[in-house]
Amino acid sequence: MKASDVGFGRFFFRITACHMVTYMVVGFMAYTIMDYPSQFNDECSIMISTDSPRVALGPALQVFRGLIFAIVLYPFRRIFLDERLGWLKLWGLFLGLAIFSTAGPTAGSVEGMIYTKLPIAGQIIGLWEVVLQTFAMSVLMVFWSRRPSRAWAVVMSVLVALVVLMSVAGAVLPRP
Repeated sequence: MKASDVGFGRFFFRITACHMVTYMVVGFMAYTIMDYPSQFNDECSIMISTDSPRVALGPALQVFRGLIFAIVLYPFRRIFLDERLGWLKLWGLFLGLAIFSTAGPTAGSVEGMIYTKLPIAGQIIGLWEVVLQTFAMSVLMVFWSRRPSRAWAVVMSVLVALVVLMSVAGAVLPRP
């Protein structure tokens, strides 16, 4: 049986779980390393404050991005799940279409570097987060799909549940 011989439901679960777990881990690293509370509270920032319940819910709401990823990638799954260097092909899709060549002027994208007032150096410095997250997600997705097991499903289910619980708790629990 090939790695790509899975139904949409299983594919959706895997891509969403890989996205949510890597999003949370790399996002927490970036939150700490890049000092997001200070950056987001800057009066010039377009981001909402990190103490907003919306920001806390962000990781749990990534299930919707997972659904979009699943819908878009499912028809092409054989290319990255069955072929040699599939993780690199999947990562290349993310780099090319979701990071560097976005439809709008997102920081770090070609459009962002051309059309925004943001300093190019600042845009490049922030790219490590999305490049690392999409790399980790691509490797994890292909590895898990090629070596499926009940243990993988259980571990990833528990990790997704923890991401959702921490996210919801951060949104509804009172702040000190």
